[in-house]
Amino acid sequence: MKYKITLKQRKELETKMAKVFKENLKGLSAELQKILLDDLVTAFQNVTAFQNRINVLIRAQEKRSY
Repeated sequence: MKYKITLKQRKELETKMAKVFKENLKGLSAELQKILLDDLVTAFQNVTAFQNRINVLIRAQEKRSY
């Protein structure tokens, strides 16, 4: 199960990450910056999906405990 975000949300997240990592990105070409930011957004989506899965499993386990 993947965490889905809209294209608009993805662009907003990419913009925020560009601001956060501005100093780290400045040595890279514009093309490499874009690639890295896309990778960061994708990684964020995967982490979010993983966290959501953990939460579902914790709730399921708690229900079984009763």
